[in-house]
Amino acid sequence: MSFFGLFGGGNDSGSIEEYIKDGAIVIDVRTSQEFSGGHVNGSKNIVLNSIPMNVEEIKALNKKIIAVCRSGARSGQATSFLSKHGVDVINGGPWQNVAKFVN
Repeated sequence: MSFFGLFGGGNDSGSIEEYIKDGAIVIDVRTSQEFSGGHVNGSKNIVLNSIPMNVEEIKALNKKIIAVCRSGARSGQATSFLSKHGVDVINGGPWQNVAKFVN
């Protein structure tokens, strides 16, 4: 198992591409300051520690989710939490991994 696998999944670019094609929403779990420094076009910024308070809103989107952050650790935590709550989510790892698939 990879290091990031310990945090709820790696960053499989094949899955990222599939999720993007299926209309997934990218959720960036970094701080708003980090997010303002660069992010995936069209992504939503929901800080990691507020994910539990926003889980119903995320579920109501009724879309696949790709969680991203700076390194993959925080997005892995978010992925683990959201998947336990019935969300179809993958860990995209660093946001730049996903940005290259988004126009």
